[in-house]
Amino acid sequence: MLTKEQNERLTRVGPGTPGGELLRRYWQPFAVVADLMERKTKKVRVLGEDLALFRDNQGRPGLVAELCPHRRCSLAYGVPENEGIRCPYHGWLFDNQGNCLEQPAESSNSMFKHRIKTVAYPVQELGGLFWTYMGPGDPPILLRHDYLVEPNMLRAVGKTMLPVNWLQAMENSLDPTHFEWLHAWYGYYLEHGSGHTEDGGWPQQRHRKIGFDVTEYGVTKRRLYEGKSESDRQWSLGHPVFFPNILKVGPELQIRCIVDDEHTLHMVYSANRFKGVEIPEQEVIPSYDFPYRKPDGDFDLTVTLQQDMMAWVTQGKISDRTVEHLGGSDRGLMLFRKIMDEQMRRVELGEDPIGVFRDAAHLGQIDTPIDGEGRDDSEIGDNPRSTNQNPWNPIREDVKRYRLASLKAQGVA
Repeated sequence: MLTKEQNERLTRVGPGTPGGELLRRYWQPFAVVADLMERKTKKVRVLGEDLALFRDNQGRPGLVAELCPHRRCSLAYGVPENEGIRCPYHGWLFDNQGNCLEQPAESSNSMFKHRIKTVAYPVQELGGLFWTYMGPGDPPILLRHDYLVEPNMLRAVGKTMLPVNWLQAMENSLDPTHFEWLHAWYGYYLEHGSGHTEDGGWPQQRHRKIGFDVTEYGVTKRRLYEGKSESDRQWSLGHPVFFPNILKVGPELQIRCIVDDEHTLHMVYSANRFKGVEIPEQEVIPSYDFPYRKPDGDFDLTVTLQQDMMAWVTQGKISDRTVEHLGGSDRGLMLFRKIMDEQMRRVELGEDPIGVFRDAAHLGQIDTPIDGEGRDDSEIGDNPRSTNQNPWNPIREDVKRYRLASLKAQGVA
């Protein structure tokens, strides 16, 4: 149980807040590159700040404060040019560092433009996503996690705008036992009308124990089911949480893009590899809308991730942690809160937090071990509750085709 002040310290993300200042020490994913194909500008909101994303006529991305410092017109409706973006209202031109280059209605001898600068943040493209660094000083290294950059993979990005604080989604990632209840027991109930099998048994193995290891990138979550030994990959390897807001599980990343205190753009980033099959390089990684509600407004609980979203959304926009009652099985999320508090204190002392790197050793592809089949989707059976096989995913049929080709290449089918 937290105090109101402790809960706000963990959840508030705006400039000057302890949590917001911590999150600004990391490169933050905030949009999908595919969304900037037809139109070169887009309004975005990141860490409580309204911004305009654009691509200039040289192909370079830029991210500036949405409202022009002249008369407050939205630059998200501006016109990209060779050197930046021009405001549609009076033609002021800004480059991607926020410098004002032109003020067409002013005298050609005026020095006024040199006194004008708008907020601008650096942008990089990685893995089909846009990332920005909104903190002070020189940006750290943008980490090239394997699912984002490894060749011979088939990728897609599902997007969901959720009316919840980002921490509710992340705490779910440090909570192994919810799987046997929300997804196994409750999922079985939704499908069969009962939480137990016909013989009265449990629909899947129960947890025997859970474990958590702090790493240089965040936390590795481990579980051991009844009837399994400690050599099982789910215990010996587990799967990682990349601090502060990314989960790696199975053949996907769950990325919690932090919009503001009460909204999270959730991305499910599928990254599939198939043994013995060469995947043509994707010119653009496709994105799609991943719904969490049915057309009638009720929660859609078909896919496993949708069940998680129901649990997050029903907690409210910002979960009231002053009235919760945590037990021993909640030690993963208690650990995450402890790490959050420790890293906020490090930032307050002027230090880099966990997972921030500036050395050449972290410039290349970062491979992190993972339990289960992980990156090889050819070993994963059909599962309609999987995000990788959901009916909205544009690569769903390609996944099936490449899986069959992989099985044939291995002599299995």
